[in-house]
Amino acid sequence: MTGSAPTESVADLYARHHGWLHQLLRRRLGCSETAADLAQDTFVRLLRRPRRFDSAEGARAYLSTVARGLCVDFWRRREVEQAWLAVLAEQPETVAPSSENQAMVIETLCEVDALLRRLPDKVARAFLMSQLHGRTYREIAAALEVSERMVKKYMARAMLHCALLEADFEAGLSR
Repeated sequence: MTGSAPTESVADLYARHHGWLHQLLRRRLGCSETAADLAQDTFVRLLRRPRRFDSAEGARAYLSTVARGLCVDFWRRREVEQAWLAVLAEQPETVAPSSENQAMVIETLCEVDALLRRLPDKVARAFLMSQLHGRTYREIAAALEVSERMVKKYMARAMLHCALLEADFEAGLSR
């Protein structure tokens, strides 16, 4: 924690900065409802990790940084949802999953997207070519202009990353 305003609570910060933050998000997103949700999420993050600030400018800088990250997450999720809905629209209606299953698929796709974004570009591309497109390591090596040995390293790194995330997930379930 930082700062010289030890008595300012999250409630005080909310009262002083929520309107400003909502306006900022509404301008950025073009939607008052989504802006309200993300402004609320910003303060929830502050509740989870309380901080103190040296000044109102410091608080606003922190809040706008958190809100910017939430906007990026929102846009990425919307991209994933739109891609999923486009694929779903191409399927016969009898194949359409329930709303609950659709929500689970979208959540899983967002988690996979986040996983891939944390990997270096070539590692993520090699993983996708192998897992989604069924390409051989030789084909991947040619496409990425690297050796097959490097593709094996990329795949090992991606699989390790997946295993670590799975272990984190399972540890979270057992808590």
